[in-house]
Amino acid sequence: MSASWSRYPREDRRAEPPVVRVTESDPNPLLHVDSLTATIHGKPVLQDVSFHMNHGETLALTGESGSGKSLTALAVMGLLPASAVASGTIRFGDTDLTRLADRDLRRIRGREIGMVFQEPMTALNPLQTIGHQIAEVFRIHRAMPPDVTGLLRKVGLDVSPGRYPHELSGGQRQRVVIAMAIALKPRLLIADEPTTALDVTTQAQILDLLKDLTRTEGMALLLITHDLAVVADMADRIAVMQKGRVVETAPTAQLLHQPQHTYTRALIAASSHRAHLPVRQTGEPLLQATDVSVTYPLPRPHPFAKQRRFTAVDNVSFTIRKGERLGLVGESGCGKSTLTRALLGLEPLATGRIEIDGQPVLANGRPNRDTQRRIQVVFQDPYGSFNPRHRVARLISEPFHLLDRPPPKDAVAEALTAVGLSPDDATKHIHAFSGGQRQRLAIARALIIRPDLIVFDEAVSALDVRVRAQVLDLLARLSESHGLTWLFISHDLHVVRSVTDRVMVMRHGRIVEDASTEQLFTAPQTEYARSLLAAAPRLPAGLPG
Repeated sequence: MSASWSRYPREDRRAEPPVVRVTESDPNPLLHVDSLTATIHGKPVLQDVSFHMNHGETLALTGESGSGKSLTALAVMGLLPASAVASGTIRFGDTDLTRLADRDLRRIRGREIGMVFQEPMTALNPLQTIGHQIAEVFRIHRAMPPDVTGLLRKVGLDVSPGRYPHELSGGQRQRVVIAMAIALKPRLLIADEPTTALDVTTQAQILDLLKDLTRTEGMALLLITHDLAVVADMADRIAVMQKGRVVETAPTAQLLHQPQHTYTRALIAASSHRAHLPVRQTGEPLLQATDVSVTYPLPRPHPFAKQRRFTAVDNVSFTIRKGERLGLVGESGCGKSTLTRALLGLEPLATGRIEIDGQPVLANGRPNRDTQRRIQVVFQDPYGSFNPRHRVARLISEPFHLLDRPPPKDAVAEALTAVGLSPDDATKHIHAFSGGQRQRLAIARALIIRPDLIVFDEAVSALDVRVRAQVLDLLARLSESHGLTWLFISHDLHVVRSVTDRVMVMRHGRIVEDASTEQLFTAPQTEYARSLLAAAPRLPAGLPG
């Protein structure tokens, strides 16, 4: 194991908060983690973690970012950082994994325990075909030559093994990673946030695939996620982690309907939280898109072939009125991101026109400075959209270059206060903030020049449920205090319902349904919209909080 394992007297450990454990007895569990404690550079990251898994069981390990879920999975795999010092036991069948040398652990990884990571693109080698990477599992363990095509079909993927990862969609890449993880039919499969970045239909397909594989292959599944709705009908039991500890374990239905720990109750309440938007009348048209199409050139099969083009956005027309809160939903690849770039003036149009108050967003093929000032954007990853070398004051004042005259001296302090942060935060660097605070800073940057329209592009999809609830409540307050108009793009239908007045559904580059939020969610008119709503994970009705 990469980490250094040692024993510490139990009396030296920190006092623990009350822990609730409801377990079913199993004399021979498949996996038994007992008193697992770990520190990294002297900082406690896991504290007395204990749980077990039965053969063929699905256990969900849930909690917020930093709770220790992924570190627990890495400990089971023997992949803790070299700087980690750990104690406790991890028994897999009759084997204590903490006592094995790394050479012996490598024999177990892949053959006995498989793992599916959150981001499939980083888990796959972009320079090798998917068939070569799947076959590598067999070569490492000196197993029989694989039927790669049959393995791909087992995970519902009918593509050539000669394809490269970049030629596949996010859902297809995740299926390849799952195929690698189950290639040698391990007894335990660990899935670490396997559906976080996927749209609702792809997410439903991946979850159904994992459920089917555990049933047909007889595998146990350790599912790590922060989304309780995902595991509500997936897991046999749920273990809740907070600050490196397992604070409650119980069968799924019992834990959801009768949570015993305060933290568990808070997670359940946040998972079903809906922001309360102020009711208001919309005004005159603000943004108008008319017959908008965006195309991309396709590779030519030979130099003399006729140039073909792919249509990403196909003849789209819609209007956003002043004060309106509009949602845009659809599967990955439907054209949402391309349409967003077109609205921001970052994508040339094949046909059509986009205007803000009659002014085109593109002038002579370039972004119009006057309209750029009137529309701002909040991206999915706030850390990636900020320069980590600069302080907050400079980061959130970046839009000032769009103004014709100097901004007020207190503009930065006012923007920070508006999003619930302190003016003193202006002197800090971005790494000093949590994920939710960084997203607040991204919203402050969008607000600072008082734009007419803000585009939220998957702005809360990477946040934990409690942080997400706080950010949604912040948007509701800003909607009332600033009279914001926004376009909210997300694959999370529960969130979209919470923060919009009207929703557009996009498919294959076209708007296939445009209706008020409540009408869409209660009486969708198209089969595609109904399939999206049916695929969205949801918590059972009647939960506390």
